[in-house]
Amino acid sequence: MSGDDRGPQQPQLPTVEAPRGSRIRGSFLAVMFALNTLFWAVPVYLCILLKVLVPTHGRLFQRFSRWVADLAQLWASCNTWFVDRFLPIRWDIQIDSEVRRDGQYLVCANHQSWNDIVVLMKAFGRDTPFFKFFLKQELIWVPVLGPVWWGLDYPFMKRYSNEQIKRNPKLKGTDLETTRRACERAKHQPMLLLNFLEGTRFTKAKHDRQASPYQHLLKPKSGGFAFATSALGERLNSLLDVTIVYPEGAKGLWDFLCGRVGSIIVRARKLQVPHRLYTGDYDSDHEFRKNFQKWVSTIWREKDEQISRLLAEAAAGPAPTR
Repeated sequence: MSGDDRGPQQPQLPTVEAPRGSRIRGSFLAVMFALNTLFWAVPVYLCILLKVLVPTHGRLFQRFSRWVADLAQLWASCNTWFVDRFLPIRWDIQIDSEVRRDGQYLVCANHQSWNDIVVLMKAFGRDTPFFKFFLKQELIWVPVLGPVWWGLDYPFMKRYSNEQIKRNPKLKGTDLETTRRACERAKHQPMLLLNFLEGTRFTKAKHDRQASPYQHLLKPKSGGFAFATSALGERLNSLLDVTIVYPEGAKGLWDFLCGRVGSIIVRARKLQVPHRLYTGDYDSDHEFRKNFQKWVSTIWREKDEQISRLLAEAAAGPAPTR
């Protein structure tokens, strides 16, 4: 994928006749997404069981990890197929550089809706590794999903509050070390690690409450991002800066499934993380924290300006289909 987009524009796939009526369509797709999840859950749990039975650092463990990721990618591809066939969305997707399936990437994106995950699945398809997220260590005990996240080698992080560190200074730095060890287990696996830097979905109320200096974005939370770059280190191929725009305004998942989202724009560019930002203590090193926040603020300002341009272009005419 290079140049201004991912290749020649492809014609919109023919739409299969779907149940008429927005609520019927939404119910139909919700059922199909659920059935798709149940279908792939069986082989995923089988691979997870096999992973439990073999040494953590052995070749079989790595092989089973790849199988789980491939199954998750197939699950995502089926969801994308449903979206392409049954939802009348005009897609405008441009990724300005090549992204490899066997690479390791950190992704930062703006966050407006739960639909963003489906949009990212559509945008990257099977050309990249399956998405991973940093998760709190306690979430590994969530029924059903916890074992799946473990099977997908999601990095589980354990963070301590300032109060806990004050009571026990030995805890300082152990949260990062715990995450480093989690990432070490997946260091030979392809990775697309996603961060929504705003930490929450954008709303006008949240924007006003925090007095965000950006027109279309909330303030980015640099701490978690710095934590991720430090934990993963320079084995990352690059940073993918992704911008998602809903020209008619962001809507909820139910509206999405009902076909009430007319067009979606996605732009992605590859950035290199400066070497100086891979090392340093964000919590205690004031100079490092200032430099990291300055770098993130530059990315966020450029993203805000890009969203303004894309919205203006969308208002001037329909987005190209692909």
